[in-house]
Amino acid sequence: MSALEGKVALVTGGSRGIGAAIALRLARDGAAVAFTYVSAADKAEAVAKQIDAAGGRALVIQADSADPDGVSRAVEQTVRELGRIDILVNNAGIFAAEPFGEITAEQADRLWAVNVRAAFTAAQAAARHMTGGGRIISIGSALAERVPVPGLTLYATSKAALTGLTRGLARDLGPRGITANVVHAGLIDTDMNPADGPGADVLRSVTAVGRYGHADEIAATVAHLAGDGGRYITGTAVTVDGGFAA
Repeated sequence: MSALEGKVALVTGGSRGIGAAIALRLARDGAAVAFTYVSAADKAEAVAKQIDAAGGRALVIQADSADPDGVSRAVEQTVRELGRIDILVNNAGIFAAEPFGEITAEQADRLWAVNVRAAFTAAQAAARHMTGGGRIISIGSALAERVPVPGLTLYATSKAALTGLTRGLARDLGPRGITANVVHAGLIDTDMNPADGPGADVLRSVTAVGRYGHADEIAATVAHLAGDGGRYITGTAVTVDGGFAA
């Protein structure tokens, strides 16, 4: 039997990058996987086809994480069409790098809505359906622990907030047998932050291991937390960053 056989997972922002890697890994481990996307329908369908081709089950949901109703509907659709929800991965997020004095209220509100409020809303909605053994895993950033350059205050604040959310959820949901953790990802080679992009060599030199990470390496940690290995891990941040924050 696969590690997650019979489980149902929802991954927000699962059409590309880290989210796609997580969706594919959870499906490979036996879970039925729902995942959301905002606008890249072709990329979402490509991920679903990979899951289907490997004998898994995928559910593609169009939802904007900036819309709290859309987030809640994604959870309800997952339960309605796949029968339950055991694993929630709050992966959807947006990046911002702006001089501190130039950040507008509109920019702050949108980033906060996607990076923090959506995770809170999804966890609240999913927890209503979860039973013992449920897992809530949020994808944060090593910038929550180390901010090496200016211009990242807003983004770092939003990712640090996920640590507080995680610790609170662990206390609130622990008596029900539900765990909550955050995975702080470092420099990961994705479309948004390619390992051959401008400034990549400088960023690479900041890591202890001297390289960018792969999305599969974040997915492996998520799979561990989602499976039996994560039963006694809750309320903590697991940093997967190649020593970026060391």
